[in-house]
Formats: sequence, structure tokens, C-alpha cells
Amino acid sequence: MRRHPLATAALAVAFCTLSVATGTVANAKSPAGDINLAAQTIPAAIGADPVPDSQHPARMAVLHIPTGGRTGHPVEINGVAYLASGAGPHPTLLLLHGLPGNEKNLDLAQAVRRAGWNVVTMNYRGSWGSPGSFRFANNPEDAAAALAYLRDPARAQELGVDTGRLVIAGHSMGAWTAAHAAARDGKLAGLILISMGDIGIIAHLPHDKLVALAADNHESLAGVTPESMAKDIESHADAFATAPLTARLTATPLLALTSDDGLASHTDALVAGIRAHGGTQISTAHAATDHGWSDHRVALEAAVINWLQKLGN
Repeated sequence: MRRHPLATAALAVAFCTLSVATGTVANAKSPAGDINLAAQTIPAAIGADPVPDSQHPARMAVLHIPTGGRTGHPVEINGVAYLASGAGPHPTLLLLHGLPGNEKNLDLAQAVRRAGWNVVTMNYRGSWGSPGSFRFANNPEDAAAALAYLRDPARAQELGVDTGRLVIAGHSMGAWTAAHAAARDGKLAGLILISMGDIGIIAHLPHDKLVALAADNHESLAGVTPESMAKDIESHADAFATAPLTARLTATPLLALTSDDGLASHTDALVAGIRAHGGTQISTAHAATDHGWSDHRVALEAAVINWLQKLGN
């Protein structure tokens, strides 16, 4: 099993312990899925720039996304919009990073933009310079705030967002965040999970393992200590679970991607639950790579772009 190069021994031990505790085998392979990553078509957008449009060029925009009203401490978190060339409006992907977010998948963002989609990235409250204190429960709320921001008519016109074609994607903890946000939203055109780390499952680790996990992933997060992060996860185990989301995700098209990181069972369980409730709009693939897809970046980009291009067709 190959892990993200930035992962530490503590993180590896924590996730392996979790797999044993939940009756799974850490190095077990997820089913290959219905997408053959090795045989897929590589979209032109991965290796070629779009034809320039002098009237509507591709551009970037810095975003300040209001969130936190529920807590009584409203702030504006940091975001960036990678806006596609062309008159628009364009379908738009909200792309969420993991814990703490060392891998932000910006190569994926740029490739998706070249394919004609806007891509928006953001930093949760208390992460990477966004104001406020980091709390796991805030992350789905921040994602929902970003979706509301993009749906605002004036903002959508300014950024060229097709509000009827909004898709949310996330990597690792960001995939867990995306799943919760999509279940609450109910109107998204799609959901993409990339090597999901399910915080609701991780919450059942022994306390010392949670502290060790947090200790190697908190430097870029504000208002937390490893101990406080562990207690935050433990005290919200039921609320953080993804199993209760499955009935609400049956109507949302899903792309579920797993890797050899010991966490594939998290995604497999969610997919099985959605299917058990009647969900059929599900595409899956598994890659023999690490948590960050370090040697499968082109395969990742191709899988995402090919799936996005099929939405609505």
C-alpha cells in the first residue's frame, strides 16, 4: 500500500488501526470499478490550451465568501475562481481540499478549466489564512456557503456561473465535506469523491491515535491543538457519519475514486449504501496509487473530465 508522501507514521498507524478496528484489511484493494483508468480516453484539455478568446479570456478572481452566520461569528473565507474562457455561463466545479490541505489538486483545477468549466477552490474557516477557528463541523457549512455565494444572481453573472450545473468535488477530508454538503443541498448536478477519508469513521479511533493524527496535520490550522481536534472528532462522531447521508444522495450523480491508501473501504461503504437506497447514477474507479494520486495525476484528471463531460448527456 503506497501512501501520500506527506503522510506521517502517525497518520499511517491511525488509519491502519482504524481498518483493523472496523473489520477491514488496510491493504485490501477496492473493486476495480466500472471505469478502466488505464484504458480511458485522455481529454485534449489535459495537454493542450484552449483556443484564446480575446473577448472572454480565461482569468482568475479572488473571492471572499461569507460564512459562519450560524455560529454568531460571521467571517469571509478565502477562495479563488479559475474562470474558463468563452462567453459562458460555464458549468462550475467547487473543489475542496483535505486535512490540512497540502495537496490542493490545482493541476486538476487547471485541467478542468481548460475543458470549459469554472473551478472554485476555498479554504475552510481557520485553514490556510481564512479567518476564524478550524472546526470539522464548520467545513460542510463553509462548502454550503460557497455554493450559495456562487448561486447569488449577481455573483453568478459576474463569474459566468451556470447555476444549474454546479458540481462539488473533494479529496480526502474534502470528499467527506463534499458528501455532507451534497446531501444537505439536494440540487447539485454531481458529486466527486477522491480517496475519501470519512471523519465519521475515523472518530472511532482510540483517543491517542486521533491526537497523533492531528499532531501532524494542524500547523496550518488556526485555533486548534492536537488534543482539541481529537475531542472535536470524538464528540461529533454520530453527526460526522456518512452512512445517514446515503438516502439523500441517491438522485445525485456520483463519481467515486479510490486508491491504495487504506481508506477505500470508506468510499465503498458510502457507495454501497447509496445503491442500497436505489441510487444508480454511480461511476467508480480504483487506482493502484497513494492517497495523493502522486503517480496517477493524468489518470485522475482524465477520469474527472470525462465524467464531467457526460453529465446531462
